[in-house]
Amino acid sequence: MADSVEFDEFVAMLRAAAAKVAGEHETLSRLDSVMGDGDHGTTMRRAMIVGLKAMDDCRARDLAVLLNDVGWAILGADGGATGPLLGTFFIGMSEATAGRAALDASGLADVFEGAVAAVRKQTKAQVGDKTMIDALVPAVEALRAAARAGEGARAALAKAAEAAERGAAATKDFRAKFGRARNLGDRSIGSPDPGATSISFLFRGFADAMAAK
Repeated sequence: MADSVEFDEFVAMLRAAAAKVAGEHETLSRLDSVMGDGDHGTTMRRAMIVGLKAMDDCRARDLAVLLNDVGWAILGADGGATGPLLGTFFIGMSEATAGRAALDASGLADVFEGAVAAVRKQTKAQVGDKTMIDALVPAVEALRAAARAGEGARAALAKAAEAAERGAAATKDFRAKFGRARNLGDRSIGSPDPGATSISFLFRGFADAMAAK
């Protein structure tokens, strides 16, 4: 079991997450076409491309610097609310990673909790509102629970990914309260939220990268 994540492993996690999201862009756009303008997958793929470029351009072997560069690159990508929220997610991770060279499960929980705290400053959405929060919060709660149980980083990330996937799937039964989808009222019920699904793909990428180590 991998008990900690160092720089190279975190880079592998980010690359795997970006590949997973970009590879699922058609699924994301299809989900978005039900409740939005159908471009969420395109937006997420563009965000992953600019994030990967920021990683390639970063010369510092420092997680905080790397994540900050990724976050700001995504913030600069055009994409409605997606860019600011996702960029803030990575910047929040960066702030919580400062000064850390290796992250055990507890350290990973700290970092992702920093990401959640940063995102919460940008949105009033809560679990149950049919947004990315529905996958993000359960994922990080599962990560923290695994850390408290003494599990290693690999097992903790696997449980986070599973929780994110359950959270995203649950949005199918929710009524949207944010974005364009809120105008549909009860008609927004019946399809998973694309933003929550994107987050579940990110965490699946993180977990799969560690599982491959």
